[in-house]
Amino acid sequence: MDLSDFDLLVDTIKEDQRVSCGPEEQNSAAPDLPSEILERLFSPLDLRDNIRAAAVCKSWQAVATSVRKSDRPPWLMICPKVGNLYDFYDPTQRKTHSLDLPELKGSRICYAKDGWLLISKPRTRRVFFFSPYTLELNKLPKLQLAHQIVAFSAAPTSDNCIIFTVKHVNPMAVAVSTCRPGDDAWTTINFENQLPFVSSIWTKIVFSKGRFYCLSETGWLGVYNTNNGVWAVLSVPPPKCTEYFPPENWWKGKFMAEYNGDIFVVYTCAAVNPIIYKLDEMKQVWVEMGSLQGMTFFANFLSSHVRADLVGEMRNNVYFSKVLYYGKRCVTYSIDRDRYYPRKQPFDCGEQDPFQSIWIEPPEDVSTIL
Repeated sequence: MDLSDFDLLVDTIKEDQRVSCGPEEQNSAAPDLPSEILERLFSPLDLRDNIRAAAVCKSWQAVATSVRKSDRPPWLMICPKVGNLYDFYDPTQRKTHSLDLPELKGSRICYAKDGWLLISKPRTRRVFFFSPYTLELNKLPKLQLAHQIVAFSAAPTSDNCIIFTVKHVNPMAVAVSTCRPGDDAWTTINFENQLPFVSSIWTKIVFSKGRFYCLSETGWLGVYNTNNGVWAVLSVPPPKCTEYFPPENWWKGKFMAEYNGDIFVVYTCAAVNPIIYKLDEMKQVWVEMGSLQGMTFFANFLSSHVRADLVGEMRNNVYFSKVLYYGKRCVTYSIDRDRYYPRKQPFDCGEQDPFQSIWIEPPEDVSTIL
């Protein structure tokens, strides 16, 4: 059910009340409908429409609450400086769980999506998928990942899984490499750019609707279409950066994420508050957003995430991949209050190790790792 259908349903019931009830009864609860019908009506609703339905009357509230769906925030996986004990920070409970993962010794985390990690071992050029909760491992062809970022479209168990990386050849040319689980080798194709595109470990990559979007150091947006194998740099002017961004770090302090086909970018540094942009691909511009519209942005150097249906105070916040107070709190920025939490701990991208942590979906059953 879309928003217009839901509005029509509410308006119809309110009209029925006005016709069937006397003046003294018009403010009473909506007519009782069988709970089975209400469940079918409310189950497809997103969080915002579910809350609106729950406000109609007590009987609707009971059913809407029982079928209410909310996103689960990702956990922050923190790599150890020594040993194999990895911490997983839950921002909802503000608790940290630890897992011993000797399988990752000598590895570098490259990307995370759908509960899977993409891992590389620089010394051996090995690349593989790894699930930290089930310990499943899926090997890929070897590849030398030097000064470049790699990403994937879906879990390796999906037929739609494609692994992608783009390498800087010169400002007007790139080399795109792709493969799928089960392939014996990577496929690499060189492309010429119509606009400059400089790729490095600071490049941000997200996948949306069959395309990999790549944000370069200087803010130009390259797109690789997996359906036809074509690469192009869009004529979208880079997001505007405030003059207060220090030139040595401004290109480090950017994060890109995708949600329901929309592309979002957050620019930040210690001196100023974050600036949020949304891509208008039709008009070929980045549009500055004054609000996240109730969404939550989980920012990370390697892969960032957006959630739209979180409950409570997590909404309309940017969560950065930095945990303080002995694992008790993330550095966050509240859009509504226009301030960082903790107040004296703004996120300084210049002091972070880009491979130290990554946001990853939590396990379906937390008890399996306790």
